[in-house]
Amino acid sequence: MTFRSRLFATVALPVLSTALIATPALADALMKPFEVAQESTGEGQPSEEELLLQQQQQQQQQDEAQRAAEEEQQRQAEEQKAAEEAERAAAEQKAADEDAQRAAADEEQRRAEEQKAAEDAEKAAAEEKAAEEEAQRAAAEEGQRQAEGQKAAEEAEKAAAEEKAAEDEARRTAEEEQQRQADDGKAAEEQKAQDEQKPAGEEQAEQPAQQDGGTSETTAGDQPMTGESGQPATDESDQATTGESDQPMTGEGEQPAVAGEQSPAETGTDQPATAETGETPAVEPVPEVVETMTEEEKQEIAEDPATTDETVVLPVENGAAVLDSDKDADNAGGQASREERRKKREELRAQEEDVPVPDTDDAAQATISEEVREAVPGRIEAAIKEEGKRVKEAPDFAVPETTNIINTTVINNTVINNNTVNNTTIDNSVTEVNVVERFENRTVLEAGDRLIVRGDDRPRLRRDSEEVYYDNLARGRVRETIVRPGGVQIVTIYNRYGDIIQRSRVGRDGREYILVYAPELEGDAPRPGLIDVGYELPPMRLRIPVSDYIIDTSSNPDRDYYDFLAEPPVERVERVYTIDEVKHSARLRDKVRRIDLDTITFATGSADVPMSQARTLRSVAEAMQKVLDKDPGETFLIEGHTDAVGSDKSNLVLSDERAESVASLLTDVYGIPPENLQTQGYGERFLKVKTQIAEQQNRRVTIRRVTTLVRPMARAN
Repeated sequence: MTFRSRLFATVALPVLSTALIATPALADALMKPFEVAQESTGEGQPSEEELLLQQQQQQQQQDEAQRAAEEEQQRQAEEQKAAEEAERAAAEQKAADEDAQRAAADEEQRRAEEQKAAEDAEKAAAEEKAAEEEAQRAAAEEGQRQAEGQKAAEEAEKAAAEEKAAEDEARRTAEEEQQRQADDGKAAEEQKAQDEQKPAGEEQAEQPAQQDGGTSETTAGDQPMTGESGQPATDESDQATTGESDQPMTGEGEQPAVAGEQSPAETGTDQPATAETGETPAVEPVPEVVETMTEEEKQEIAEDPATTDETVVLPVENGAAVLDSDKDADNAGGQASREERRKKREELRAQEEDVPVPDTDDAAQATISEEVREAVPGRIEAAIKEEGKRVKEAPDFAVPETTNIINTTVINNTVINNNTVNNTTIDNSVTEVNVVERFENRTVLEAGDRLIVRGDDRPRLRRDSEEVYYDNLARGRVRETIVRPGGVQIVTIYNRYGDIIQRSRVGRDGREYILVYAPELEGDAPRPGLIDVGYELPPMRLRIPVSDYIIDTSSNPDRDYYDFLAEPPVERVERVYTIDEVKHSARLRDKVRRIDLDTITFATGSADVPMSQARTLRSVAEAMQKVLDKDPGETFLIEGHTDAVGSDKSNLVLSDERAESVASLLTDVYGIPPENLQTQGYGERFLKVKTQIAEQQNRRVTIRRVTTLVRPMARAN
């Protein structure tokens, strides 16, 4: 049945039926009064009241009929309206059905598109994964290639080292052969002289023995017989008699042994080569220190080092000793040296505990006499005003000829806190200082068994100056005056070796600030050698937490570096030291705290500081400037270090270049005056992590405030 048929059956047909039924009923109602009137006429004429009542009734019936008709008409209108609404609802339903069908079609299309997109994404992911795998494979191949290249480089370096060793061995063999020939010639001459003095019978008696190849004791000055290699034989029966042997000939740079020195045989070095190999036996290496403490025990000691006499080490894997002087002792004597230093610390514990850790710079210099303090300003002023002879060019400083190398750790009758340390003999061996190589403004010196790099910081100080002039003074001294823009002058007095006797800054207002003053270099006193004067002091006992002694900028970025740099030394300062004494003594540098700039990560073999890392120096530079604002005469030591890869000589030069790079950066970027910065490279001598392989933590620069060590402090009022 269609919609129109349903509408006719439910709405139109009932309305039509009702109308047909209602029409006769309405007619009957209208005719009813007339019928009543006709019936009543036979009985008599109705009264007026009855007629009025009948009219009212008729009128009422008419009204009711009319009202019923109106209601019916209204009902029909409502039904028609309902039918229209039903038709409209049906149309809306149809439209909704069509929309639903269209939406279903759209949804199906969307799902199809999503499925296609998912398939495309999966395909792209598969392609990306394949590309990543390819990149990883390429990276692995590149890494393998680099490893092979590094291995080849190492093999080449090893081959070069072996070749050099072979050349050294050949040269040594040639020298020994030359020495042997000279000795053989001398022995032959002596034998000939003896033969001429012997009776004929004795000469004939000796000839058979020589022909038989028998051995006999060598006389004074004779050499043992040699094997096939030309080296002295090692048979125990071929020992020379003692007491009358001549001094051996010395090669270039060697000195004859002096009275009281140990011979090579006594020291265990320079032993004769074996006849079998022709090589000099290697000196036995120092036994490596084996750490037995756990990380927890190391950390506990680091938090309160005063409770122990043991060597304090960094609480990290393969952490080296905290104090540089302890590092030196470990490298030189191994475990035995550690035990010896522990016993000495134990002996001195009670004496040191009577003296508190200094709380001011002035308290740290309590043992420096008032006479020394009061004499400084007058002497420096006199040196600045002293008449000299003007020279046109900067002088070339002389290389020291000799130096005292001290091999022990405690000097005779050293007085500490009014107590005398047990006597210990010191070997003051005089050793020649040789120039190993020059690198621009750096010189590598060989002093005994140690290499030292000496740099010339004058080019760094003269940068951006308006005028620089030199005056020769009495006693071989030289005065350098650097004039900065605005009239600031930097006045430095050098001795003939380039050691700084004094350095001052004279401001625009004429006020003078003392940076460095070395009273030991005044007058005609002999120049102290490149000597570690720290050996005169007992082993140091660290009595503050390691975290208050060392700051790593990477792990303490929010630390107040100013408060740290302003702290006084951790133990008393016995006297005013020269800046070179401080540079050459780990024991003296241990007196002051240090900042490890481990946020500057040098590339292997490089001294360049990337500008991205230079920004990490801002906090430290601002703290240094704050210290200088309070006292413009402060001095900071910038130390350069390398890891253990490479030769000692190249590492020394590289570490000194790193120290200078950081000093120049502090001046050029952050405005720290160059005269307040001293630099020194130490190569691989003071490793932070004990390893012979490449290690980033060992390629670092350290900053210390050394003012209290290199100039007398003014007394507090």
